[in-house]
Amino acid sequence: MGKIRLALLDMNNNHINQGMKNILEISEVFRNKADFDVDITCFDVRYKNEMPDFHDFDIFISSGGPGTPHRGGYAWEQRYADFLDNIWNHNLHNKDKKFLFLICHSFQLAGIYWKLGNICKRKSYSFGVMPIHKTEDGKKEFLFQNLPDPFYAVDSRAFQFIEPDDERMQKLGMKIVAKEKVRPHIHLERAVMAIRFSEEIFGTQFHPEADPEGMMENLKDTKNKEAMIENFGMEKYLETVDRMDDPDKIVLTQSQILPRFLNHAAQRILKNEISLC
Repeated sequence: MGKIRLALLDMNNNHINQGMKNILEISEVFRNKADFDVDITCFDVRYKNEMPDFHDFDIFISSGGPGTPHRGGYAWEQRYADFLDNIWNHNLHNKDKKFLFLICHSFQLAGIYWKLGNICKRKSYSFGVMPIHKTEDGKKEFLFQNLPDPFYAVDSRAFQFIEPDDERMQKLGMKIVAKEKVRPHIHLERAVMAIRFSEEIFGTQFHPEADPEGMMENLKDTKNKEAMIENFGMEKYLETVDRMDDPDKIVLTQSQILPRFLNHAAQRILKNEISLC
């Protein structure tokens, strides 16, 4: 029986957030269902400058978080950049792969680090249950396999990833697999919502970990409520609150993307361990 070592990177900078709670719950369900040992360790990256040694873990989930993804002179920023670089280079040169899932703030940090496009501030804060549209590559993405097109996910962000550098992404072997909804009445580029960075690294601008309970908790925040009403209107806001438990929306997304990522990564890791014996 093998062992999977899972590191959870908390990027919330000591702000109260439902995301880490949801990520931990999904990770614990994964551990409880597994027929192998799973160790889970949490790291407070931005507030305590804690960073896992990438050698010590097999799978990493890096959370969302508040504030700008651009550098502000903090000690953790270079350590996080080195962490991304180490995992990328390790996977290029080794058979035992490291798996990484990047969410929202972490997704933006990766986009900046690998110079993939324009990560800039939105004109207004986005919050709500949003339709996420698959690209042609996204229709072949196995993490999206059981999701409709569009599928629905919680969006919570002040920044966006636009103007992707297609030439650089192609050179690195990266693929855009999802974009935000089409807004024909607004002449703005559609933001990138998910990227397949490599076979082992995946990232989303949206929150695949979110659940109805956490969403309702977030809606108690006045800024979030106002952003959702601005995006959808009061009628849609009330309908969303009323239909929060819909099995075909964020409940479905939460049950699919991160669990599939964890299960797939674990199978790859354990299979490789057996082949190396």
